[in-house]
Amino acid sequence: MSNDRINNDSHPEDDDVTTRSETFTIDTATDERLDVFLQKVYPPASRGAIQRLILDGHITLNGQQTKPSYHPRQGEVVHVYWPPPKPAEAQPEDIPLDIIFEDADIVVVNKQPGLVVHPSAGHDEHTLVNALLHHCAGQLSGVGGVARPGIVHRIDKETSGCLIAAKNDAAHLALAEQFSERRTHKTYHAIACGRPLHDEGCIHAAIARHPSHRKQMAISYGTGREAITHFKLLRPLKGASLLEAHIHTGRTHQIRVHFKHIGAPLVGDTTYGKKANQRFESTTGFSAGRVMLHSTRLAISHPRSGARMAFEAPWPDDFKNAVDFLSLQS
Repeated sequence: MSNDRINNDSHPEDDDVTTRSETFTIDTATDERLDVFLQKVYPPASRGAIQRLILDGHITLNGQQTKPSYHPRQGEVVHVYWPPPKPAEAQPEDIPLDIIFEDADIVVVNKQPGLVVHPSAGHDEHTLVNALLHHCAGQLSGVGGVARPGIVHRIDKETSGCLIAAKNDAAHLALAEQFSERRTHKTYHAIACGRPLHDEGCIHAAIARHPSHRKQMAISYGTGREAITHFKLLRPLKGASLLEAHIHTGRTHQIRVHFKHIGAPLVGDTTYGKKANQRFESTTGFSAGRVMLHSTRLAISHPRSGARMAFEAPWPDDFKNAVDFLSLQS
């Protein structure tokens, strides 16, 4: 958005957008809602965050509280107050966990789909961290801070499967080093729309934040970070493929972005494969309730003994049912 639509003494930067108070006058007429208008003025903030600030009275118009749906007019004065972030100290919650392995240093779980890994904006509770704090009676590493105790790596909310947490700081640091130096081995199973051109291959395509959709990632050879995914076809399905993926890097949404890149977006992934999923549903009559991605195997060196260990997580019911349904019609 060009700066000629606002008259502002200073321009917000990504690093300090959440720590300032400022006022500006709308110089040019707009037909947009206030929340939409302001999200373009402040790209680092999500529209949801803008809406919460308006509803909480932190964003006012002409000194008065307003609504996110209000259509501002030229000449009106907007005041924005960005409150400091609240310390997110998670509380224990009795949430059932599928424990694959546990000892004095680590706990490995088969995360259920739909469970957020750690507290964040919009997800202050009911996360894996809350469940681990209850299960481990608070014995988790503090390296991740109050919001992410024990969390060494994470998988998306909709992704199921293997995830390891550290129960003390020494284990956390040792595991973090392994992930950073790519000495872990991560295997995923995925159901993809259609079928890749090749039954096996390596996707070597850099990934960066999408230039206009800030919650999405995209292939970017110029500014992206290296991302490598090996894949192979496990089983052809009706209108889909059961694929295995080994990721050598851990970029955000890596498998989802890479499989879209080769023309096989994941079943249930309307973010990176909306049209492909519409065709898939009309062809097969199957509608997925989430992104069909499962972390099936994780191999690490034990942080204390150094022994190589591998953990496997069986498919959850929804993933198994999807494979069975599509296999019966193949």
